[in-house]
Amino acid sequence: MHPGDADRHVHGLLRGRLRGVLQLRQGGPPTRRAQGQGVTDEAAVEARIERRRRAAPRFTDERVTMAHGAGGKASRKLVEGIFVPAFANPALDALGDAARLDIDGSQIAVTTDGFVVTPIRFPGGSIGELAINGTVNDLAVSGARPFAVTASFILEEGVAADIVRAEATAMADAARAAGVIVVAGDTKVVERGKADQMYVTTTGLGLVDGRARLDATSARPGDRVIVSGPIGDHG
Repeated sequence: MHPGDADRHVHGLLRGRLRGVLQLRQGGPPTRRAQGQGVTDEAAVEARIERRRRAAPRFTDERVTMAHGAGGKASRKLVEGIFVPAFANPALDALGDAARLDIDGSQIAVTTDGFVVTPIRFPGGSIGELAINGTVNDLAVSGARPFAVTASFILEEGVAADIVRAEATAMADAARAAGVIVVAGDTKVVERGKADQMYVTTTGLGLVDGRARLDATSARPGDRVIVSGPIGDHG
C-alpha cells in the first residue's frame, strides 16, 4: 500500500489523513540536475505539494454531505469547485473573510455568513449573539471598522415567539456592544420539521482602514497575533 498525495500544507504529518502507509524517503544523491543545480527528492516532493496547494480544487462528489459545511477541505472543494467559477470576479477571487469594494474613493468591506446552531442557546451565548459577533469578527480581521449589518431569519413553524424575541434582543445587545446597527432584514417561515427553530444569515458592512491590509496572504513569520478574548472564544 502506498499513500496518495498528502495534504501536509493543511494537516501536517501528525494529523495525518494520509492514506495507506507513510513512505519514508531514503537519503541519497540528487535524482536529477536542473540548470547545474542539484534537485533532491525532498525538493521535488515539496514542489509537488506546492503545486497541488495552488491548484484550484475540483468538485467531483455526486452529492453534498455534512462534511461540505464543516469548514475544512471538503468545504473548500465545494466553494472553489462550484461557486467561485460560477461567480468569478476579482473581489471574490481573493477568498478573504470579507471582500473589498472601491466606492467613490473609499474601500468598503462586505461579508456574509449563515448560522445553523443546535441548540440555538448554549453555554456562553446563542445563535443571535453569535450571528452578530461572527459577522463583526470577519470584518475586523479584514482590517475594516464595522458599521452596519443586515439579517435574514428562517423560522420554523410553531417556534415560540418568546424564543424569537429573545434572539432578536440578543442580536440587538451584541450589535450595540460592537458599535453597529441592524439596518435591514427578511423573514421566512418554513413548515414544522423543515428547520430547527431558526436559522440566521447576516451580511456585514465595514469601512476599510487604509493603514493596514489584513488577510491570510499578508501574514509573515514574526508577526504578532492579537486576540480580543480568551483563546478558543468565538466572536
